[in-house]
Amino acid sequence: MLLGSHLSIAGNMSNALRTAEDLGLDCVQVFTKNQQQWKVPPLKDEVITEWRSEVDRLGWRTNGTKGRLVSHASYLINLGSPNDELWEKSIGLMIEEVTRCDTLGIPFLVHHPGAYTTSTEDEGLDRIAMAYERLLVETDGMKVVLCLENTVGSGSNLGGPFEQLADLRKRILKRNRKPSRVGYCFDTCHAHAFGYDVAANDTAKATMDEFDRRCGLKNLRVVHLNDSKKACGSRADRHEHIGKGTIGSPGFREVVNRPELADAPMIMETPKGEDDDGTAFDTLNARRLRRLVARQPAGAAS
Repeated sequence: MLLGSHLSIAGNMSNALRTAEDLGLDCVQVFTKNQQQWKVPPLKDEVITEWRSEVDRLGWRTNGTKGRLVSHASYLINLGSPNDELWEKSIGLMIEEVTRCDTLGIPFLVHHPGAYTTSTEDEGLDRIAMAYERLLVETDGMKVVLCLENTVGSGSNLGGPFEQLADLRKRILKRNRKPSRVGYCFDTCHAHAFGYDVAANDTAKATMDEFDRRCGLKNLRVVHLNDSKKACGSRADRHEHIGKGTIGSPGFREVVNRPELADAPMIMETPKGEDDDGTAFDTLNARRLRRLVARQPAGAAS
């Protein structure tokens, strides 16, 4: 299992890499810019050089379709918006996000599909597919994989049902046949809050099997490991520490031991801070997850 966390780039982008190392993590997710701003200055040469140097030192350089580096796109982006001005700004910012990832050697860019707001679900899905057509043309030659993340499906937000995610990817590929550039990110909290029960081994297995049937685990590039503060089907996106929410340990055991996901970076987006003893919450959450990983029997083939 490649286990990491979403870490801050405050002060210096490479600080996230060093923090991951200090925490004993195997991978990391970052924002490559202030995610609350539409316009940002370009990456400085010294920032790029230091980042790539630290990645090389850690041995985290991308190898084919495998990678330990993930970026999350700005929450300002809405590729499903019927508002032309917001839609154009969203496409522009996504192009910037992809370009920054390509420059830094980050292979996976996760983003929420979008919301149709005042239009319809079908129009929203088509709007995202049209945005992707522009996006993939503008970033042609780059290898960054765009990862559609499942959501809690609240309001007009798209990406809750797995069949909707599958439909969206099909619409995208119909307009631009670049399957290697379009993948998925699976979030445990989002799936549970939408209504896929992942709180027990059997229901978690059924959920992952359903995702495989609809979307294909072969297309799943990144996993977000988050417990949920709210109940299954609540449609509330509230992350909790591993084993402390309504999912609990059994469901996570099924996810972290899926053989198809052995090379996928698994990212914690759980609350930050320290316990009363000064131990980082990321460390505590990582320990709980690693205890769930099945150990290979002695003498078994590696």
